[in-house]
Amino acid sequence: MIDLVSLEELRAAQQRLRGIAAHTPLVPMGAAARGELWMKAESLQPIGSFKLRGAYNKVAQIAVEDRGRGVIAYSSGNHGQGVAYAARAVGARAVVVMPSDAPEIKRQAVAALGAEIVFVGPSGSERKAKAEELAAARGYVMIPPYDDREIVAGQGSCGLEIVEQMPEVELVLVPVGGGGLLSGVAAGVKLTRPQAKVIGVEPELAGDAAQSFKAGRVISFSGEQTSRTMADGLRTESVGALNFAHMEAYADDIVTVTEAEIREAMRRIVFAARLVPEPSGAVSVAAGLFRAQALPRSSKTVAVLSGGNVEPRILASILAEKA
Repeated sequence: MIDLVSLEELRAAQQRLRGIAAHTPLVPMGAAARGELWMKAESLQPIGSFKLRGAYNKVAQIAVEDRGRGVIAYSSGNHGQGVAYAARAVGARAVVVMPSDAPEIKRQAVAALGAEIVFVGPSGSERKAKAEELAAARGYVMIPPYDDREIVAGQGSCGLEIVEQMPEVELVLVPVGGGGLLSGVAAGVKLTRPQAKVIGVEPELAGDAAQSFKAGRVISFSGEQTSRTMADGLRTESVGALNFAHMEAYADDIVTVTEAEIREAMRRIVFAARLVPEPSGAVSVAAGLFRAQALPRSSKTVAVLSGGNVEPRILASILAEKA
């Protein structure tokens, strides 16, 4: 049986992140499909996404004598930025394995933070295999993107903040890729406000987590399948084992949204809240706006806007679309 991350670990991570990760605000989106919808604006983190939380919580706990070996991560972009930022903060070298089709804005951000980038093909399995190969050959410390208890604990600090900011929250919507954010947020919410509902959200075109949740076992998609969605941060081919255990313990459901709904949610976020969302970050808001029939009734809903690192040309094309 998998040992779940405890409330003590979540609170320790929250303390560790003070002065590093921003205490992001809850921004009102207005009326949702049901009740009021608020966004936990993780797009306002120093790296533009929640990934800083888990990455720093992991990197900060590496023994000082091991930091000299350097750290390595595999990422479509946001986790890589988090690891690069965290490594720089503790004085360690960082290497990030990224897909060749990663958004240019994310490539540039990882490089600007001082990390060495190694490019591979588009699939998540290629990134992981290359990172493991380099770690074994050069002695780097691996910083996995989601299937790791320190990563989950770091992401869970976001869930603790939501309950602190809105003690009466009834429903929390969380994007799902590999499951680290949903795992942590669901644990943080359920361990401090058990009556609240927590629901994961992912694109229909990369709906492996939703299928896994319903089947009661981890189901994998191919890289070709997941690459169909515009939500590049949610193209993970399967959720992690540790993450799935947390989902089964704490998540109430996982729902999916369409590509058109993601695009429309992005438009509304920009015009209603003056925030910049990336597609992966907007899926939770899309569910709040368009999936009323799949969600429990809630007068106060918080959607985690997990990131804002969007290619300018993609955002421009979406904003130019007619409502």
